[in-house]
Amino acid sequence: MKFGLLGRKLGHSYSPMIFRLMGGYEYLLHEREPDGIEALLRNEPFDGLNVTIPYKKDVIPYLDEVDELARRLGSVNTVVKRNGHLAGHNSDYFGFSSMVEKSGISVSGKKVLVLGSGGASVTVVAVLQDMGANFIVISRSGENNYENLHLHADAAVIVNTTPVGMYPNTGNAPLDLTRFPRLEGVLDLIYNPARTQLLLDAEKMGIPAMNGLWMLTAQAKKSAEWFMDTRLPDSLIGEIHASLRAEMENIALIGMAGCGKSTIGKLLAEKTGKTFVDADEEIETLAGKSIPEIFAEDGEEVFRDWETKVLAELGKKSGLVIATGGGCVTRERNYPLLHQNSRIVWIQRDAALLPTEGRPLSQKTPPAVLYEQRKPMYAAFADAAIVSDGTKEECLAKVMKALEGI
Repeated sequence: MKFGLLGRKLGHSYSPMIFRLMGGYEYLLHEREPDGIEALLRNEPFDGLNVTIPYKKDVIPYLDEVDELARRLGSVNTVVKRNGHLAGHNSDYFGFSSMVEKSGISVSGKKVLVLGSGGASVTVVAVLQDMGANFIVISRSGENNYENLHLHADAAVIVNTTPVGMYPNTGNAPLDLTRFPRLEGVLDLIYNPARTQLLLDAEKMGIPAMNGLWMLTAQAKKSAEWFMDTRLPDSLIGEIHASLRAEMENIALIGMAGCGKSTIGKLLAEKTGKTFVDADEEIETLAGKSIPEIFAEDGEEVFRDWETKVLAELGKKSGLVIATGGGCVTRERNYPLLHQNSRIVWIQRDAALLPTEGRPLSQKTPPAVLYEQRKPMYAAFADAAIVSDGTKEECLAKVMKALEGI
């Protein structure tokens, strides 16, 4: 059986990965311009298609049947072919409903701001309406917009359906959460990066928040049921969600220069199937000179600028093991760059055992003194910490165990 995804630009789609885990069947990406939709639906061999931006409305005229929910939403994201008959469904409704339930964020009777008025917003609004929420749609030019948010400072929940903050344009948030003193929860349909700036802001404020990866997985499960004409257990959503998180996330290693980040990082990359990257090596490539040369010729501040620039690029990517420089924690702005897609592990090592050769700061200031200065900074960045006091294999085992506990 043949299944796939129809859209205009699909380069960063996770759907093939999800459906591989879902059932192991063939799942192809079909990038088409608008004038190619009819030919695909009418003439090409497939048993089922998911449909994504911008074609969830455009496919409807070519379908023989559209179920009640998809017709209500005016949006089809699942097409099933049986004996040449094309039937349209919408699994996004199930996906967002499942996301709300999983998040534990209550919307019934609550004032909910829905950011954005596009296709995803329509589905979100339908779910919120059915769950008894009092929703307000915020758009750029509608009656309720970003210029009069003060009218909605009493909002309890915010749902982002816009692409603001999505890879590769990370680091931006659609609004300032501090303007909503009664906020109880934030839901962001974006899943790449794992933590958008909006979610990072919510986390900093101690507000429950969730990204859209669960929704993506849940809607895929519902689509697969229509594809295969069968019932799949809801537990499959959690299993695949966990696999996706593990595969997509980065692991960032922090700690003093010489503590073993690169050595452990290479072993960790081999163990997890991720790609190892040494941030210091990336800095040298970008700057066109060695780190000692940068310090000698340009000074530490210029080096830190290079470091932040490199971490900004590495941090937004997925599936990496990143060995950071020892002083990356001295800039608070580096934390969200790493944290947006990473679990961060602090590698601790006795300062007396740390090498100083080729390390400008360690030669200038004793490692023990540097360590005491940076200790609270490492602690603020870290999700977990391990002590590097054994063989490299023993340290790897400690890191793996620490990652499981995050």
